[in-house]
Amino acid sequence: MTARIYKPAKTATQSGHAKSERWTLEFEAETPRQVEPLMGWTSSSDMRGQVRLSFATKEEAIAYASRAGLAFHVIEPKPAARRISAYADNFKSTRLGQWTH
Repeated sequence: MTARIYKPAKTATQSGHAKSERWTLEFEAETPRQVEPLMGWTSSSDMRGQVRLSFATKEEAIAYASRAGLAFHVIEPKPAARRISAYADNFKSTRLGQWTH
């Protein structure tokens, strides 16, 4: 079973960085999820899919996986592609495009 170590991305509805500063270790699914025919619930017999560990640094997560003898791979976070602008920039006289409304 392989573990995945990554830094979760900030959700679109957050303005802060809560729960996105820590590194997460979680296990990849061994068996696919199945739909239970009577109630329509999605279930899995894979119990490790419920385990999610968080660490302060990437090195701590790697050390834990090495001590536990887990095969793992690290997914590096991508830099945020944001352009910070102010609302007043919509009305600048040096604006490149036309402002239509």
